[in-house]
Amino acid sequence: MADKGITWIRFLRQYGPIAHNDNMYDEHIWKSAKRAGIQPIEFVHPLEPEILSLFESSAGSPVSVILTGTAGDGKTNLCRKVWQLLGGDDADWGTDDIYHTKVSSIGGKPVTVHIIRDLTALPQKDDKGRYSDKNQLLQMFCCSLFDSTLADVFLIAANDGQLIESWQRLEKTEDVLKVRYLLDYLLVEDFREREGIPLKLFNLSRVPSADLLDLALPAFLSHPAWDDCYSENRDDFGFFGIQCPIRHNYELLKNQLVQFRLRSLFQLCDCNDLHIPIRRILLLLSNAVMGHPDSKDRLMRSSDVAEIIQRGTVSKASLFNNIFGGNLTETRRESLEVFEYLNRFRIGYETSNRIDNILIFGEADENLRPYFEDLVRSDTFYGAGKAYYAAQHEYIEGSDEDDTNSLAFLELLVSQRRGLFFKIPEKQEQELSLWELTVFKYAGEYLSRIIRVLNAGGRVERPILARLIKGLNRVFVGMLVNTDRELILATGLSFSNAKVSRMLKDRISVSPRLNERVEINMVRDKPALTVYLSDTNQCVLQLNLIRYEFLSRVAEGALPSSFSKGCYEDILAFKSKVLSGLADRQELQGVDNMTPLTFRLLNIDDSGNLMEDVVEITND
Repeated sequence: MADKGITWIRFLRQYGPIAHNDNMYDEHIWKSAKRAGIQPIEFVHPLEPEILSLFESSAGSPVSVILTGTAGDGKTNLCRKVWQLLGGDDADWGTDDIYHTKVSSIGGKPVTVHIIRDLTALPQKDDKGRYSDKNQLLQMFCCSLFDSTLADVFLIAANDGQLIESWQRLEKTEDVLKVRYLLDYLLVEDFREREGIPLKLFNLSRVPSADLLDLALPAFLSHPAWDDCYSENRDDFGFFGIQCPIRHNYELLKNQLVQFRLRSLFQLCDCNDLHIPIRRILLLLSNAVMGHPDSKDRLMRSSDVAEIIQRGTVSKASLFNNIFGGNLTETRRESLEVFEYLNRFRIGYETSNRIDNILIFGEADENLRPYFEDLVRSDTFYGAGKAYYAAQHEYIEGSDEDDTNSLAFLELLVSQRRGLFFKIPEKQEQELSLWELTVFKYAGEYLSRIIRVLNAGGRVERPILARLIKGLNRVFVGMLVNTDRELILATGLSFSNAKVSRMLKDRISVSPRLNERVEINMVRDKPALTVYLSDTNQCVLQLNLIRYEFLSRVAEGALPSSFSKGCYEDILAFKSKVLSGLADRQELQGVDNMTPLTFRLLNIDDSGNLMEDVVEITND
């Protein structure tokens, strides 16, 4: 086929944030790809081998499978692959049918496999007469889990919220109630199965977004159609010529530093329990390469390239800006969770004096000029072009009467700061304070000295733990204490969550002492700060990025409620949990807190050191 590269770009646009991106749904991918003569973007899902193995003839005892997660996690795609494994016909799968059946042999036992590829879209009645009522079909599934004589196995795909809703609407038979309880248990406890019940539940949203990016990015970049784009370029100033922004963005996305920084943002989203599904990752990658605010649907077509170059608006196609949806309208950007999540880092709007001095005065300042040359001027596509220099001159030399030109330059600075986030070399991260370009200035430390250290089986450095303890103590006590070797448990006179707590209950040693200690470790693959009151009495605080930033900033002097009211309340709730654990320990040890009645009142000196005043009340 002639112009395969142009066809590829046309096909790829369907993955992007256009009004009707049917290509993002698996049931439409193959139809669209077949019409275009293009191979879709494919990769092996991390759970695919395990799921497929359950339906192989050599598998063990047959089990039913539920695939749940958010929209776009790949549930329908995995159902299609199971159908193909069973020898199902592609033409049957290509219809609009939601329900498919196939007689097969699993583990040497003949079974009927029922595939429901979208539980919500399953019709109430089947036009083909395979089931008389949707509720009856789901009742049959429930019975199959508890009646070994039934030769039926189910594969059901459903978004997590809709899964529970479907069972709540079913008639409350004994089997239905047992399955509803089972699903609640598996979802809440994040378990895959329960012993003795032939069912496995795979929550695809539990797969880290960073792992999905690791699979989607190579599949996107290595698609053979990109070679067609190179071979079909007409000239330097046309589609996929050396001046083409689509080509430049594609090549930038292959840069290891760009990939590393993008993956870091995905890791941090995972640590904040912000899951980005496959569908949105592919949307992000397509938008990153083809985004331009002046093109139709704000995505470039091959026919747009020559005009964009001629008009001198190539800089508007910046991959660094497109990654955050900068090419889209604000309404459209906020409606897509992948951009909404990434923009929570405020990259482009957060900065430091040094970064802005480099961008604004770097060319004229001999000390800053080397940074400006390496990071801005050398980027002939998205660095300092004619438009940038003109806006910069107006910003520095222009009058104060008209701020229109100043606003234009400030908008350009947003894009340039985003570019610096992806261009500053790793060896200059500390020197240029890379993570001050985000709202989380401790994010780099969190990744390198918490996440990567714990994943490698190491221990978090003592100074980091001390800083977090200091932050906890300042929230727990409500005063600017500097204590970082003990966790101070104190209450107010009336309740534990008083803003200032002067009544000391106990001091918990951070270093191991009589079964007491405080550690940072992994709990269910997430970092957590664990207070050990004894070997069997533990209190766990999930240490996501927001809480890590919060405690670190409080430790350096920020007021708790000024940074995050939500975090402040979370830490106070954790304090109540630790106080409750302390009471349990004292009860187990037979400690009598009533006689004599003694209060230890806290004060601090000018250096932030804690002092105790002991007040004893007797019955004399």
